[in-house]
Amino acid sequence: MSTTSKYRSDYANVTPETRVRMQAVRRRDTHPEIRVRRALHRLGYRFRLHRKDLPGTPDIVLPGHRKIIFVHGCFWHGHADCKRARLPKNNAEIWRTKVRDNQARDDRNIVALRQLGWNVMIIWECETSDPSFLSERLQNFMRTK
Repeated sequence: MSTTSKYRSDYANVTPETRVRMQAVRRRDTHPEIRVRRALHRLGYRFRLHRKDLPGTPDIVLPGHRKIIFVHGCFWHGHADCKRARLPKNNAEIWRTKVRDNQARDDRNIVALRQLGWNVMIIWECETSDPSFLSERLQNFMRTK
């Protein structure tokens, strides 16, 4: 059973209002992702977005540097000890399973990318609100081999 169909059945009985909220969640071009892209651009780096030919369709790819950046939402990817990652009390087990599955998929994709010779960085949504911290993290990552 595919992940999509498994979750589709879990959400079959949600209210129309909940369905609208769920459909409004963006997969790309999120505010945190745009902040990271702007910071990279200010640092003078050029990049590609959402390369479908790479495992996990990375958010940001710097091909000449063999570097990949994923910008993860704290809630959806289960950022440990982050207040933004608190799960709702309603349907808690469904959410726990969803986040755990996301984390397992993330781990598989990172392993596959590293096996292909890519250097991978994860930036969490909560880390994008401080521009100087974000810039420093990106500079450190870009300096590594």
